[in-house]
Amino acid sequence: MSIQTVINSQSHAGLDMLEQTIARCPESVWTDTAPKNKTWHIAYHALFYVHLYLQPTEADFVPWAKHRENYNTMGGRLSYPPFAEVVMDRPYRQAEMLDYLALCRAEVDKQTAQMDLDAPSGFDWLPFGKLELQFYSLRHLMMHIGEIADRLGSQGIDVDWRGQKGDG
Repeated sequence: MSIQTVINSQSHAGLDMLEQTIARCPESVWTDTAPKNKTWHIAYHALFYVHLYLQPTEADFVPWAKHRENYNTMGGRLSYPPFAEVVMDRPYRQAEMLDYLALCRAEVDKQTAQMDLDAPSGFDWLPFGKLELQFYSLRHLMMHIGEIADRLGSQGIDVDWRGQKGDG
């Protein structure tokens, strides 16, 4: 089994878990304005970076057709100059996130099949190789799935574990 096959399988398993958090999320949790980082925003942020980090380089990235400028930013402020506040006043609907998730699944299949794991990350802010980038990206995805799953758990809603592609 190749490492690309493993990356593909684990990426799909992570996306399966994110799909559950999106699909099972009650509207009241999805659009709750109390948390600093809204549930819909965490889902979008996670998908944006899955999509981005699958690309060979930053220059190769073509944002999702429904991308809204700077909505990928967490914390409400740009983390780079001009460090401006980002207003995110138009929540993505769950159906939109499920559509974006389907695009990310297709990108996983397309990009992992041709990924040069010995290449640089392709992103100047991540000074390591493409293989490490895939581990980094999976950790990032799972962190945000955990955030949403915790919110769902407080509502008595479980998220099923996926060990690899095709589980469940």
